[in-house]
Amino acid sequence: MKRRHFLSTSAFAGTWSLLSPLARAQGANEELRVAVIGLNGRGGSHIDGILSAKGARLVALCDCDSKVLARNVEKLGKKSVKVEAFADYRKLCESKDIDAVCIATPNHTHCLIAITAAANGKHVYLEKPVSHNVWEGRKLAEAQAKYGKIIQHGFQRRSETCWEEAFAWLKEGNLGKLRLARGFCYKPRPSIGKVDAPKPAPAEVDYELWAGPREPAPVKRGKFHYDWHWQSTYGNGDLGNQGPHQLDVCRWALGDPKELPKSVISCGGRFAHDDDGDVANTQIVFLGYEPAPILFEVRGLPKKGVDYKSGMDDFKGQQIGNLIEYEGGWLAGGHGPGCAVFDTAGKKVKEFKGGRSHFQSWVDAIRSGKQDPIHSAESGHLSSALAHIGNISWDLGQGASASAIQEAFPHPAAADAVVRMAANLAANGVDPAKQPVRLGAALTLDGAKETFTGTHAEKANALLKGSYRKGFEITV
Repeated sequence: MKRRHFLSTSAFAGTWSLLSPLARAQGANEELRVAVIGLNGRGGSHIDGILSAKGARLVALCDCDSKVLARNVEKLGKKSVKVEAFADYRKLCESKDIDAVCIATPNHTHCLIAITAAANGKHVYLEKPVSHNVWEGRKLAEAQAKYGKIIQHGFQRRSETCWEEAFAWLKEGNLGKLRLARGFCYKPRPSIGKVDAPKPAPAEVDYELWAGPREPAPVKRGKFHYDWHWQSTYGNGDLGNQGPHQLDVCRWALGDPKELPKSVISCGGRFAHDDDGDVANTQIVFLGYEPAPILFEVRGLPKKGVDYKSGMDDFKGQQIGNLIEYEGGWLAGGHGPGCAVFDTAGKKVKEFKGGRSHFQSWVDAIRSGKQDPIHSAESGHLSSALAHIGNISWDLGQGASASAIQEAFPHPAAADAVVRMAANLAANGVDPAKQPVRLGAALTLDGAKETFTGTHAEKANALLKGSYRKGFEITV
């Protein structure tokens, strides 16, 4: 027991070269029996990823929407792929005929289902963000250590050879010291509309299961599926939806710090759309890491006139991607298996290409009993938490003048981002006098303890954890 405890807890020391014997798949030479939970959106990619992975076999599907479940079972049947259908993830997790699960449910149930699966002896692939809040992300990391299971996050860049090679090249000092890690989510997000009054969930949805830890309140959005992303009870906005991918690359550039930053501040708002969303569609987050900070921008409005046909802005060619700045230039890449190095004049000096299936990385890790720490639950938690603390700063803010916002972001790159954000809002007809930009609270943190300190600490710490109703508690 002492040896097992050492092996599992060594993950937190960054020495996770071998998991406990419990991490090994049932029958190393046999196909891994995999189920996919949550079949809308990314769930379809999970199905395809497992069907393409060597050493794995798709054996079950699960969704609390009966129509979605039946449609996907039928679709696979036409491909001669027979799977067992589950409506309740708890029943699936109890099955002895399943070795591992892929989870692509709404954010607020990610950790709940993942921890339930691990406690029942299942390995887990968990879609981004791996958590809905900071507290439950840490619980996920604790669950991986306790149960000795492979729990891999869904940040695909970590399995792509191009990014790995680029960071190895930069680590040799070819562009000098790191100055700033930038991430961008300039992604078109039209209005989700506004319902006249709350309504019941669709009849085909088991709403008790869908709501999970949250109270099953009447639905206040026109589109039941996907648009939960823009309601904070269930989603985390684009900062916590697309953002964790690029925030993860930023953490990678910084050498994968094992703690949260010393400070965070955010500004922005939900502009141009009077709809049922309550999260920002325009946002800037500045994370005070040493020796270099992280700057992240969310922009859901188009170039001008709230006309999405006009396209989206970009920053040095990046719309959904990263730009990592060094003394001698920068590394830039989008949401895919390719990146390139540029000198200070903007001339491309080196290009990196090459991808690898993130699902295959997961399957291989399970079959070998070994997992790279950069794929682990803790790594996924830390990258997801950067989005969460950015949203906490914004949640605690209030409308402010342009001068006050400029003063709050003294870093030159952040100050420039504030100016460009204001220009984008003006181009879309947003009047800051009528719709002021919210300036978030300037927060300090004890990064190791993952708690806020100083001014606003009491209010900010209260937002680190969500609510969990009876029967859907998270325990490790």
